[in-house]
Amino acid sequence: VIYPPHSKLTDKEKTNICYLSFPDSNSGCLGDTQFCFRFRRSPGRKVSLCCFLDQLDRDLPVYLKKDPAYYYGYVYFRQVRDKSLKRGYFQKSLVLISKLPYVHLFRTMLKQIAPEYFEKSEAFLEAVCSDVDRWPPPIPGKILHLPIMGIIMKLRIPTYRDKPGTTPVIQNMHQADVQISMALPTVHEVDLFRCFCPVFFHIQMLWELVLLGEPLVVMAPSPSESSETVLALVSCISPLKYCSDFRPYFTIHDSEFKEYTTRTQAPPSVILGVTNPFFAKTLQHWPHIIRIGDIKLPGEVPKQMKVKKLKNLKTLDSKPGVYTSYKPYLNKDEEIVKQLQKGVQQKRPTEAQSVILRRYFLELTESFIIPLERYVASLMPLQKCISPWKSPPQLRQFSQDDFMKTLEKAGPQLTSGLKGDWIGLYRHFLKSPNFDGWFRSRQKEMTQKLEALHLEALCNENLVFWSQKHTEVETVDLVLKLKNKLLQADREHLPVKTDTLKKLQTHINDIILTLPDDLQDILLKTGTT
Repeated sequence: VIYPPHSKLTDKEKTNICYLSFPDSNSGCLGDTQFCFRFRRSPGRKVSLCCFLDQLDRDLPVYLKKDPAYYYGYVYFRQVRDKSLKRGYFQKSLVLISKLPYVHLFRTMLKQIAPEYFEKSEAFLEAVCSDVDRWPPPIPGKILHLPIMGIIMKLRIPTYRDKPGTTPVIQNMHQADVQISMALPTVHEVDLFRCFCPVFFHIQMLWELVLLGEPLVVMAPSPSESSETVLALVSCISPLKYCSDFRPYFTIHDSEFKEYTTRTQAPPSVILGVTNPFFAKTLQHWPHIIRIGDIKLPGEVPKQMKVKKLKNLKTLDSKPGVYTSYKPYLNKDEEIVKQLQKGVQQKRPTEAQSVILRRYFLELTESFIIPLERYVASLMPLQKCISPWKSPPQLRQFSQDDFMKTLEKAGPQLTSGLKGDWIGLYRHFLKSPNFDGWFRSRQKEMTQKLEALHLEALCNENLVFWSQKHTEVETVDLVLKLKNKLLQADREHLPVKTDTLKKLQTHINDIILTLPDDLQDILLKTGTT
């Protein structure tokens, strides 16, 4: 059954959702299990609501922007013994499909509604949908109150202006409020320490593998462990966006199964979370495999584990660990391991351990990316090169050699004490999909900034005086160009002040009034639709 009933899904999407909504039979998930998956949207679907969501997308941090090619599925699965049923078990999944990667929000929501739905049937879903219809738009930076079956979830979606690593605290409502409220500390983060516990000693190597977009497979006993671990891996390079494909839970029935498991070409840049023992055979040619047992928080300090050779990974029953022949570029940071081990001994809460780990990853990523940010900013032409009467100047080309030269004086050593082959790590990163995605978004930002500066330069000119010195044809040409500039500013959401746009519109109107009446009529109508 689908709610709302008018939702349109293609047959291929429905098939993918059906297979991904249930754990593999070997997982033996008795009771209630929550997990998440991600699947490709069918090409050629009509895009609805997109322009509205795009507007909100602009204010999000880059790693939370939606990917138009994918949907997320958030699952609440129940399996309990029931002798009255033919199979002897009640097995059902409630799945929420969304374009938004707000894992924690939708997980919390399903926890509220799924148990009741399993007892009350479809009419209950209608009530849930009418609650969701009352939700305000997901505007980043605003405190949102979302009613759901008698409870109000209170949360804030981050914005790109937030300082990385900080989460504004949301206070719980006063007791005077009639409805019970629930403040969510985050909309998208997973319990990082819990996820990385089984591979505790290799966190830095895993950070390198994710940063470089290496093919990675997580083999886990159940979809909840596989999906949480994949999401933790993807988030460990934040505030950088992981630009390749990742599948928190992947099955042999997936429409991309053949594409991702073929041996005729090198494994793709993708992170897969799997639970079916069949994958131990199908993916044994993959270069990096993480094998995870049941995720339990350690009561004692985890034992030091060596990286295992790939040839030792024969089945899914192999011991937990990381199987790879990869040699990390950077020396190991013993400090973070000691700090987290001490936390385990002192029974520090897992939330506090996750905060320490998240800060460690953030500082590592920022130390790595700041030299690149600094170099790319130097490719921007100087403001004095921007002339209102010429097209905006182009950005200078990115040169790998020039960038490498800057590292000697302004490299990661300024912010990180870690030694190792940073140069080798950068060389490898510059060939990766993550660099490509990061650089494209920087290029777009800087090009838009140049367009915005060009618009401001035009506004500061006396355009009416210019038009009086030029022919009618040239003046009409200028008016059309200025109108196009305004349309472009609106279409591409250029970072221009509203006053600048108003000023430019006034300039256009003043120039039109200097022209003959017949031309005025034509130009006032042109470009307004």
